[in-house]
Amino acid sequence: MKLEIFDFVDDSLKILDKFSPELVTLSSDLENFYKKYLSESDYFLNVSSRIKSPMSLKEKILRNNYYLMFSDAEAFFFELSDLIGIRLECRFIEDEEKLYQAIKRIFCLQRPDGYYYNEEFPNILLNLTDKQPQIQKNGFEIYRLDGIIIGESATFHYELQLKSLVNMFWGEIEHKILYKNYNYMPIEDFYRDIMSSIKGNITMIDRQLMILHDHLNDMNSYDSQSRKKQFETMISKAIYELYSIKIKKKLGFVVDFRNTCDLITDYLLKKDRQYQNIEYPQMITKIMTRFNEIISNQLDFDEYLYFEREVTFEREFESKIGKAVYKAINKDFRWNMLFRIIFDIEVGNNAEDFEGFIKYIKNRFYNPLMEDLNFLEALSKDDKKYIIDEILLMISGCFLSSLSIDFIDNENILNINSWIINNMNVPDKKIWEASKSDYLSQLKNEFK
Repeated sequence: MKLEIFDFVDDSLKILDKFSPELVTLSSDLENFYKKYLSESDYFLNVSSRIKSPMSLKEKILRNNYYLMFSDAEAFFFELSDLIGIRLECRFIEDEEKLYQAIKRIFCLQRPDGYYYNEEFPNILLNLTDKQPQIQKNGFEIYRLDGIIIGESATFHYELQLKSLVNMFWGEIEHKILYKNYNYMPIEDFYRDIMSSIKGNITMIDRQLMILHDHLNDMNSYDSQSRKKQFETMISKAIYELYSIKIKKKLGFVVDFRNTCDLITDYLLKKDRQYQNIEYPQMITKIMTRFNEIISNQLDFDEYLYFEREVTFEREFESKIGKAVYKAINKDFRWNMLFRIIFDIEVGNNAEDFEGFIKYIKNRFYNPLMEDLNFLEALSKDDKKYIIDEILLMISGCFLSSLSIDFIDNENILNINSWIINNMNVPDKKIWEASKSDYLSQLKNEFK
């Protein structure tokens, strides 16, 4: 004979299925409501929602013995506090309090039953009487508020959480490692001590990021080069920290790829040609958000990289460099690692990102040479283009002789450009033709 608790579970799942379309609509209404009032606040990042899944509902009933607390499944269902979950995301831990105060201003009217509401949306209610932040079982704080939304057919409960980026990250770690790990752990207290230590480190990182954010926000424009360097260093370090953990987890050791991280940072910031006008605090927030999205991605550093289509290139320099790197990408570990990280961070497909990176390499040489090779000013437009293309082919020849990723690290690119600008000087195309072999030999000797 079937246990009655499983009849209770089945009845609850049927009710969830019945109201599922309305719950989807109401969760969207809640998202739009909070976006409407918070989107202009600089500390607010995003709002996300979820509806309790059938498996999660079943698990919750069995884990908490709700069958013994409610007369029937319907009574349980309409009292479930987190049937809909709404999460408001902000930048830093300190911003959670700002977000909470903003919520209190939005829900400024109180009903006789104690719930608060906004005059424009009287069907969306929130309990603001409980002390916030609340203390969780693990001893850490969380802003969690109980809400109600009145739908067309019924009234449903929702749970509102306010979370900074690092607390979202921490929550995912703790949820998956402790609360969703049902293996018997005889030293669970040890795990909790370690997790507590990790939480402390994450909180420290949050404070450091906030200090850096405020510092960058306050710096004057005359100090833009210092600000730019600090910003690049922070992003490069974040990339290294994020992927060194993934590499060690997969391979059992970590290689020194700090120069690769510097290169990736430069690529990410320059590829859209908006770098000079960048607003650093906003970019920090954008990149932190992206890192939070990909933090749990599993990367196979010992597997082949694949492309969705054949890659194509516009100019001869790009074609020579691109085809050579394409052949090396699944043979040379460092090239593979570079593009695996880029493909993970970027949102587009692999082929587009690969083509974009090769174009970025071309521009790292092309743009400075066009600006600083003084002898080009006296040449015709066609001769200027011809000589620049020839110089680029010289550079590609030097690269192909080694095919080393070190050739395109930031310092080496700057040194190559500097050598060309300081040593090449030809007044016309005829002299260029007579001199280019010597220039190529010198360039190869200088940058083997």
